[in-house]
Amino acid sequence: MKKGSHTLTGPQGFSLIEVLVSLLIAAMILVTMLGIYNRAESVAATITRKLDSSKLQSEILQRIAEDLDRIITNDASVTISIKNKFVKGYPTAQLAITKTIVDAKKKAMIFENIIWQTNYDYDAGGLILYRHRTSELGLLEDQLFDQEREVWEQGLFVPICDGITFFKIQAISNGKLLDKWNGRMPPGVEVTISFAEPFKALNNTWEVFDEEKVTRVIAIDRTRKIKFKIAPIEKKKSQDDFAEGAEELEGEEELKGLEKSGGAGEPRTSGNPVGPKKPIRR
Repeated sequence: MKKGSHTLTGPQGFSLIEVLVSLLIAAMILVTMLGIYNRAESVAATITRKLDSSKLQSEILQRIAEDLDRIITNDASVTISIKNKFVKGYPTAQLAITKTIVDAKKKAMIFENIIWQTNYDYDAGGLILYRHRTSELGLLEDQLFDQEREVWEQGLFVPICDGITFFKIQAISNGKLLDKWNGRMPPGVEVTISFAEPFKALNNTWEVFDEEKVTRVIAIDRTRKIKFKIAPIEKKKSQDDFAEGAEELEGEEELKGLEKSGGAGEPRTSGNPVGPKKPIRR
């Protein structure tokens, strides 16, 4: 009995090697696409973080400037305290603005006290900015939210933001920057803040490049009397300009007089004018 041979007339399938090669190529393409996507997402996150940090820095400096402008007046009832120190190698600072008044019993009371300061947070591994406000008169900063708070809640340090790597406040007096100040208001206050990546300095402290810092100079007493002096050189220069203008004016008037008398190119003579010679008759 003969055995019949079976022949396949349909399309043949892929071999095991071909399937493995196809899977390997597909995996390589997928890994490449995921790598490109992750890189694009990382770049977008970095750009967004830089934009947000720059905006946040400006908002913080503006808020500090508003507190200084709102509470400060040109009298001895307002005092400012500025302190700077290093905590875990990070530069930290504290700004305290205190305004006192005297009541009917001639007793000094704190009208408003605002504190801006940074502290090191072990959980975040960096600096956190806090704002603190109190008033012995019971003045509310926000009528909507502060009324619902308890008395003990109104004296807490409220965290503003984290991730700060550099924060410094200096007083400006006689053209110098002072790290410590305690007393009446200085002519100005300089605040510097940064969220950039810090680096280790030689003195074992964390530093940030100057181009990555945002600094704002806040003028305290904008209504002070400023004496203006005119330099003698500028005054002499203005007098010389006036003399030159007068000479030019005299030259123009003289030129107009020549044109009226006969033109600038014709000489002016005294006596009878010289006319054409007549022939002599004998």
